[in-house]
This record gives sequence, C-alpha cells and structure tokens, in this order.
Amino acid sequence: MKFGEEIDHKNQSLVEHLTELRIRLIRAALGILVSAALCYSFSEQIFDLIRAPIAPFLKNMGLVFTAPMDKFMAHIKIALFSGTLLSSPFWFYQIWKFISPGLYMKERRYALSFIVSAVSLFVAGIVLCYFAVLPVTFEFLLNFGGKVDQPMITISEYLSFFMMLHLAFGLAFELPLILVVLGMFGVVSQKFLKDKRRYAIVIMAIFAAVVTPSPDAVTMLLLLVPLAFLYELSVILVGFFERKRNSTLESDYNKNA
Repeated sequence: MKFGEEIDHKNQSLVEHLTELRIRLIRAALGILVSAALCYSFSEQIFDLIRAPIAPFLKNMGLVFTAPMDKFMAHIKIALFSGTLLSSPFWFYQIWKFISPGLYMKERRYALSFIVSAVSLFVAGIVLCYFAVLPVTFEFLLNFGGKVDQPMITISEYLSFFMMLHLAFGLAFELPLILVVLGMFGVVSQKFLKDKRRYAIVIMAIFAAVVTPSPDAVTMLLLLVPLAFLYELSVILVGFFERKRNSTLESDYNKNA
C-alpha cells in the first residue's frame, strides 16, 4: 500500500471505518470456517484430548448425552473451537490490519511481531488452562463432599465449560499486547499504568475469581499471578515504545526545523 493510500485510510469517515471493520470480520469468520472444515476430519481425536482432563473422574471415563443430536453437535462445536485456534494467526492479522492505519508509519512494521506475540500469548493462556487449571479444578469440584455421589456430566455442558474457560484464559493473556497497542495510540502511558497498578491488580483479582470455576484460592492464583506478571511486562513495553515514539517525533521535528 502506498503512502498516500495510508493517509487516506487514516482520514476515513465513521461509515468507512465500520465498512472496513465489517470486511475484516467477514474475512476472519471465513478463515475460522475454513479451518473448522479441516479440523472436522480430526474431531474424534480432538474430542479425546478435550475429554482427557475430566475422564479420570467419570464413570467408564465417558461423558453422557441426553438428546439424539447432542454428539453430532458436539463434533460441530469442536470443529469450530479448533478452527478458531488454528486460524488465530489469520484473524489476529485481520485485527492488525484494522488498527494499524492509526499508527505511525514506523510502527506499522511491527505486524509480524504483533501476530507472533498475539498467537503466543493466546496459546500460552490455553496451555496453562489445560495443563494446570483444569486438573486442579476437577480435583476440587468433583471430589468435593466425598465420593459417594458419582458425576454424570453431559457432553454439551462440558464442552461449553471447556471452551469458555479456555477462550477466557487465552484472551486474558492478551493483556500486555492490548496495553502496548493502547500505548501506541497514546491512550495509556507508562506513568498511568504505574499509578493505577493497585487498581489493576484488584480488577485482575476480581476477573480471576469470576473466570475460574473453582472457589479455591489456588485456582484463582493460577490466573492472577500470570496476569500480574503480564501487567508488569506491559509497563516495561509501553515505556519502551513511548520513548521510541518520542524519539521519532523529536527526530522528525529536528528535520523539519
């Protein structure tokens, strides 16, 4: 895209911005659907992975279903969920293409860094949830009150629980990237993040308490501690890009003086 085109794009009207957003959303949705179609062929194997964390707590290591369509719809949901994960580099790219015109020319070259960071953080949140949070959660919830009562959990209920929890963790881990982008737009500064650190920790604690299904403190800390670390990382990164932007503005001013 030429420089002149970039300037025109930055001066778009609200309607044009909404049109651009619609185009990006449609492309992202198509990417998810194509990936979902590919994942559907492996839905049985993916279902085994999804079922694995709760299987040891279930009778015959299986979930139950109460309607004829439940199992079929489960595989459709699994394909869509897997397609969303598989196509994440593509829809993160669409997000970048939508927000990048608001940045300076030198900042737009961070496209690859943005996509790699976004996907890495997203996957890190999902991995933490799968390998650390779910085992602790099921150990507490399904053994609470003794072992006389046996759980009979339906496929639809478990999939909803599994998918929403993993997406929540994955998106929560995007915190540093969101703050860095807001810093690039000048919405937040390093000083602002430092001054509001206490409030941020309280908000993250509330978020962790709401998102994590188990009421024990360990499960909540499994999300809160990484979020607190990512917040501190955000403070450093926002300061870095802030200094870089100020340096660029000063350099441009000296050239035009």
